[in-house]
Amino acid sequence: MDITPDNGEGIDVPPVHEAYANAPGLRREMHQVLALDAERDGRRAGPGTGSPADATAAQRARLLRRAALMDRLASATPGPGPVAAAAETAEELVLHDRRHPDLVAGPHHPDAITLAHSRRLYVRQEYAAWTAAGHPGT
Repeated sequence: MDITPDNGEGIDVPPVHEAYANAPGLRREMHQVLALDAERDGRRAGPGTGSPADATAAQRARLLRRAALMDRLASATPGPGPVAAAAETAEELVLHDRRHPDLVAGPHHPDAITLAHSRRLYVRQEYAAWTAAGHPGT
């Protein structure tokens, strides 16, 4: 796993259309992410959690899906609001993955991309790896 700090240049990350090729449609994914947030906040009954490791993995999946959704929305309608939301949710995933490096699926550690605007590249890398493992829409 590459942990050398970098600004994102030269890091091979799939472009948006490839990273999210197998993602659910935006509307469906938005509803699913909102449902995951409601379960986490206790506003909606969910499947429950198993062991702490399962809870950590579930939290990461929620953060990853949320960050990917925001990245997709910002890519579709780039503007200050969507881009800021994508950067914020990408940063949340990076912070989570720093605390739980065993859950990183792609080749580059979250610190390999140091510029905040490039954290979205990390989201794309991780979503593509997550997709390759067969997890979208779960």
